[in-house]
Amino acid sequence: QVQLVESGGGLVQAGGSLRLSCAASPSSRLAVMGWYRQAPGKQRELVAATFRGGATKYADSVKGRFTISRDNAKNTVYLQMNSLTPEDTAVYYCNADTLFTWQGRYWGQGTQVTVSS
Repeated sequence: QVQLVESGGGLVQAGGSLRLSCAASPSSRLAVMGWYRQAPGKQRELVAATFRGGATKYADSVKGRFTISRDNAKNTVYLQMNSLTPEDTAVYYCNADTLFTWQGRYWGQGTQVTVSS
């Protein structure tokens, strides 16, 4: 069982930045690591994900503002979020799998990101 622990959420003003981190259990060799988000009353959606080896995928709404990166040695994935807007307010979930799939089987508990106007 893969365990994912997120950190880095919080409250920020519009135009500001936040960096999310997600650490996976040490014994996991993860093919994909990524981030999803869910705003109140909306479906959970992909924000960004990255395959081991470098391929990445971003939601159109965050392209040019968010950057996903990972440290395979630490089994950790990061999401640098810049130029945040109130529309980015959501619970952000770390997601991962040992298979190469954009939506993995494993989820973190979620971390709240709130952007004030």
